[in-house]
Amino acid sequence: MNPKDRLLAVIRAELRARFDRLTRAARDAHAAATDPGSKAESKYDTRSLEASYLAAGQARHVEELAQDLETFEKLSLPEFGMEDEIDAGALVEVDLRGESAWYLLVPAAGGVAVEWEGREVTLLTPASALYQTLTGMRTGDSADEPPVFVSEVM
Repeated sequence: MNPKDRLLAVIRAELRARFDRLTRAARDAHAAATDPGSKAESKYDTRSLEASYLAAGQARHVEELAQDLETFEKLSLPEFGMEDEIDAGALVEVDLRGESAWYLLVPAAGGVAVEWEGREVTLLTPASALYQTLTGMRTGDSADEPPVFVSEVM
């Protein structure tokens, strides 16, 4: 199994774990919202309304996470050489404001960070300004805003 396939396996496992936890929380929130004990005792009692908002928000988050997981179940990542331009699927080490950081440019689950081979890898989506900055750069390139230097591309 190549390194990027191992990274994808770690990401899928993290997304599945998050999905399972959030599904349980959403079920609990739904149960609380529909529990007869949550009924308002006065016109100022908003427990039931708050519980229903929480349940609805968690249900939406479960749907989004299910879509992210489906995307990653089908995703394969291309290999990049040190001389290649950064594009979707690239694993990139950058010096960002004096700190080394690893990013994976992917279509979904932006902001999720996973531990992989002794480093933290953060997922970036096209909605991220840093994703936009990195796209088209190569090893050794730098940008002013945000101040970033590309150390390695895989």
